[in-house]
Amino acid sequence: MGGQRGFQLGDLTVALAVFGLAMAVGVPQLLRITADLRLRLAADEVVASLRQAASLAVRTNREVALRFDIAGHQGSSTTFTLYRDGDGDGVTNEDIRSGVDPQVAPAGRLEHVGGEIRFGLPSQRVRDPGDPGHYLEGDDPIRFNDSNLASFGPLGTSTPGSVYLTDGGSHLVAVRVYGRTGHIRVLHYDFAAQVWR
Repeated sequence: MGGQRGFQLGDLTVALAVFGLAMAVGVPQLLRITADLRLRLAADEVVASLRQAASLAVRTNREVALRFDIAGHQGSSTTFTLYRDGDGDGVTNEDIRSGVDPQVAPAGRLEHVGGEIRFGLPSQRVRDPGDPGHYLEGDDPIRFNDSNLASFGPLGTSTPGSVYLTDGGSHLVAVRVYGRTGHIRVLHYDFAAQVWR
């Protein structure tokens, strides 16, 4: 039979065992990396909208706010929209509802990043990034004082606060806005160490 050889059952079994082991080890790691990447993309999009609000406030010499509207199951359809002060008293929810403070850009959504990425907090206890000695209370992922408005003034100041993004599991990001400077920072929560990085 002229030296032709094919795969034997033993060879195929070993190859399948190696492939199965590689899949068992590699797939969970790949899923973690994908979730982390999607969360970073979502945070980048929120940061870009906050920076757009800050820039527009300086350019127009008027207060501009990014308003978050929580909707859908566990915040899955939340929108974030830019509004400009129309009457000189700052951007308010009442003025937005009455049309005094106009919308200045289309609403943003995170649905295109895929996965389970949403505005929200996980079920585990999480330390407060502003006061690491305490844990976050409640389940509101939009925390700008008692409002859902992140406002920026023409002098570069802003409403201090945080927006939390999660995959509902082991990934959590906080987009923090610092009031006096309007500086925006993205923090990632390490659940094992219980610290923000």
